[in-house]
Amino acid sequence: MAKGFTFKQFHVDDGGCGMAVSTDGVLLGAWATLPKHGKLIDIGTGSGLLALMMAQRIAPALCSITAIELDNSAADAATKNFSNSPWSSSLHCVKQDIQRWIHTQPKNNIENIICNPPYFNFGLQADNQTRATARHTDTLTHDVLLQSITYLLAPKGIVSLILPEYEGRKIIQAAEKYGLHCQRLCEVKSTERKPVSRLLIELTPSTVKLDTQKETLCIHNSGQYSAQFVSLTRDFYLKL
Repeated sequence: MAKGFTFKQFHVDDGGCGMAVSTDGVLLGAWATLPKHGKLIDIGTGSGLLALMMAQRIAPALCSITAIELDNSAADAATKNFSNSPWSSSLHCVKQDIQRWIHTQPKNNIENIICNPPYFNFGLQADNQTRATARHTDTLTHDVLLQSITYLLAPKGIVSLILPEYEGRKIIQAAEKYGLHCQRLCEVKSTERKPVSRLLIELTPSTVKLDTQKETLCIHNSGQYSAQFVSLTRDFYLKL
């Protein structure tokens, strides 16, 4: 039996990656605004899940997809997952720190950026160092992430992120200092009665600041996946 997670159109082997395939990643990959052309990058790609989901959703011939990953094992896993996918010719993994990589790139030349970033700023770290790196901001602080985004993002570009509710509110506030505005926000709850647990966030340069489009997504309803969740993710999950 294959290791990892099998979706409708591709398989992800997440062995050796700090973070396994998760609902967070699937939500972001399904929710993010699609690029129509140009370049898309996935910062901290891990197993390559987000890059693969975006490749499924778009015509890769119209948009090149580059995945950046610092960890050697995760980058190797992403490269293998890309080569085994239907879009192997359109996906490319770069094994490098994002801060180093951006200085090999022209400024303000990326139309779409997607990222499921580290989020713990404090507290005990996981015993597994690879998992700790993926979950904690020691190697990719949110300021460094925003600096990198600001350097790379085209004037009409879009950034899509997912974070826990508290960290998400903080990064939205911090983004304003970098000239980025939250134009779309989805508050995610596990059930209707539970508090918001995750934020799906879309940032754009704030040269034209519009009111934030807000929505709420409940994952479960009456003990099963909600119609909202099924509608969003059915193109990926095998059993939906």
